[in-house]
Amino acid sequence: MIRRKPTEPTGVALFHSTSLAIRGERIARKGGLKVKLVPTPRHLSSDCGTALRFRMEDIDALRALFRASSLECDDMIPL
Repeated sequence: MIRRKPTEPTGVALFHSTSLAIRGERIARKGGLKVKLVPTPRHLSSDCGTALRFRMEDIDALRALFRASSLECDDMIPL
């Protein structure tokens, strides 16, 4: 029997443009958070094709990093 690791709750941060998503990734990684750029789920937004996936346990830290860097994030949505 193959056992799978339990998945951690994740969310996505939505941005107005791909360049903002890339900047968000850079800021989050410098802050020590595990994040990944992913295609934006179409049911969430059609503005930008790139979103930033993060662990839900890091949502407050991610918001603080974005606020300190004056990065505008359209929304953060749990998956």
